[in-house]
Amino acid sequence: MSFQEKGRPAAEPAPCRLGTSRLLFRGPVGPLTGRYVAFLGGTESYGRFVDRPYPDRLQTLTGVRSVNFACLNAGVDAFLNTEEVIQASRGATLRVVQVLGAQNMTNRYYSVHPRRNDRFLRASPSLKSLFGEVDFTTFNFTRHMLATLRDVSPERFAILAETLKLSWISRMRQLLSSVGGPVVLLRMADHAPPPAGAEPRLDRDPLLVDAEMIAAVVPFATVHVDVRIPLASEDPPDARGLSPYQAAAAAEMPGPRAHVAVAEALAPVLRDLLQPAVRPGRPS
Repeated sequence: MSFQEKGRPAAEPAPCRLGTSRLLFRGPVGPLTGRYVAFLGGTESYGRFVDRPYPDRLQTLTGVRSVNFACLNAGVDAFLNTEEVIQASRGATLRVVQVLGAQNMTNRYYSVHPRRNDRFLRASPSLKSLFGEVDFTTFNFTRHMLATLRDVSPERFAILAETLKLSWISRMRQLLSSVGGPVVLLRMADHAPPPAGAEPRLDRDPLLVDAEMIAAVVPFATVHVDVRIPLASEDPPDARGLSPYQAAAAAEMPGPRAHVAVAEALAPVLRDLLQPAVRPGRPS
């Protein structure tokens, strides 16, 4: 899911940075001491145009501080390439990692912006050879490029998609292994994961991620939670204080009901994982 920022609602906090990183998080960050839960995710976890995204709600439900490292338009690369986030996640008591789309990663076919992972930078010689008739200088965003390539040739697009899927599995495994444990793998979507081999839909997030891919990374997490959220059309945002442009963008994103659903699904899982270990000789 992509959104180009044109200002922010007054109720939404200014984004945060961590250390010398230029990555912008929802936050708040503050001192990374004591017990806290680290949340890594994209636009959905960031909670654009939502006053209380699910990490905020979970802080109330669990009593443990939430630190929201979600970034707008982030792919897996944004976190793997930011050592400050990896180190902060290792220092957390618990981590929640959102299942992100497979399109926003640098791979053998194209490169993306290191922070704004939805931004397409350049095609590799391999992609130019595969789609010789396409002018790649016309693309600014990965989703637009992929949709165009699928329309040009579904057969050749399938070759590209397979590479993206394999890269996603490798990097999600790397991310889940790097942040420390325990770690919760969260998928929040308005539909079930498509089966392997299904016709790819480029209008649904997480893009190109099917059930087989998720099964391939689940062993690298402590718990996997799949939350079915309402369709954006059934989850209207609070449009107060939004410009017409912002209101139109907000209508395409998970709204308050989605964040309530995720918080309620995760709360018992997080409470269980946050319980202190029972020492030998002490009653449980």
